[in-house]
Amino acid sequence: MAAYGPELAANEAAFLGTDPPVSVTKINGVAFKHVRFEGRDLLLFPSGMSMVNAAMTTQLALDRFPISHVLFAGIAGGIDPAHRIGDVVIADKWFHHSEAAYLNPKPDGSGYVKPEYLRPPYENFGFMFPDHVWTVRDGMEEPQRQPFFSADPSLLEAAKRAVATVPPMTYAGREVQVTVGGNGISGPVFMDNREYRKWAFRVWKAGCLDMESTAIAQVCWANQKPFLIVRSLSDLAGGQDGVNAADSTEGPVSHLAASVVRDVVRQLR
Repeated sequence: MAAYGPELAANEAAFLGTDPPVSVTKINGVAFKHVRFEGRDLLLFPSGMSMVNAAMTTQLALDRFPISHVLFAGIAGGIDPAHRIGDVVIADKWFHHSEAAYLNPKPDGSGYVKPEYLRPPYENFGFMFPDHVWTVRDGMEEPQRQPFFSADPSLLEAAKRAVATVPPMTYAGREVQVTVGGNGISGPVFMDNREYRKWAFRVWKAGCLDMESTAIAQVCWANQKPFLIVRSLSDLAGGQDGVNAADSTEGPVSHLAASVVRDVVRQLR
């Protein structure tokens, strides 16, 4: 999977090259491309941008095709100060950062007026109080609060093997760092704010922030399908000086993420 144009082009370059797909199926306007790659049957398709599109399209794909594993390659904003543009993050836990209550301040300025139901699990960002999401799937009697969704352990191991065996990748004259493990966060927001970035890193210690991954992860969790999400950093999510660089970096760094996913597929047993 990939979200939009530059990411889709990178995935097709990695898995199709100049070859045509085996077939193309269109459902609700979404093109699902059946690809034969080194003896494996793959389905390349766009999630669409942002959380609702990503959740809707992931469920559509799982309902209509015999999918065994879900892999995503795309870009993200970096919120860990140790990371730079081009670095690749393969998180093992995905959190929502925009499942939240927006609250009024108390008249005396001593805090915020909280509804009775709310037991905030995280530090707030002003009037924004992030919360866990309620989820349910087969085997559960009722919905429960879910703090995060975990990537598949076997796919994470495949990622570690891939990273250990592939040649180093470079971007802008430097060798990019590839991190397997740690946290990622998602929400329906193009985040380009320095103070929110600092707060989000403090709260979740995440390597990256994007607009689709946790939605995909939640759908995979609900359907009990293994998933892995690979993100290469196109920008610093507000940590930069001046204009966000994503418009100029999204194409090149998309290819870094696609290359890693291609090598993960090669490691699958």
